[in-house]
Amino acid sequence: MTIKEIQEEIIEEFSMFEDWMERYEYIIELGKSLPLIKETYKLDENLIVGCQSKVWLHSEIDGDKIKFTADSDAILTKGIVAILLRVFNNQKPKDILDTNLYFVDKIGLKEHLSPTRANGLVSMIKQIKLYALAFQSKLS
Repeated sequence: MTIKEIQEEIIEEFSMFEDWMERYEYIIELGKSLPLIKETYKLDENLIVGCQSKVWLHSEIDGDKIKFTADSDAILTKGIVAILLRVFNNQKPKDILDTNLYFVDKIGLKEHLSPTRANGLVSMIKQIKLYALAFQSKLS
């Protein structure tokens, strides 16, 4: 699936919920389904700077696509990471860099997070794009 198709799917899923309490519960459930990151990747160098919670993000190139694994010590944050990985995992670096990440605004995610969590969300997206930039330059 393309990044755009995945974003549309997420928007559709979130439109099924009537209020933000249901959406928070769904995000937490998504976090529980996030594949476990290897303990060897839970290093300080994989921590995302700017997050209130601890968030580890590891990436590696597989062919011409990036594979991400992540974890967090906070359940809601883990769910947010799960959504981002759903969008960006197994995508080409160029596609990640060219993406207009509109689903965040469409579902109202950023405005329903605390300011520190919203900053963390921005930091996670920024780190994913930095990884994509690094891999793109290696592939070029």
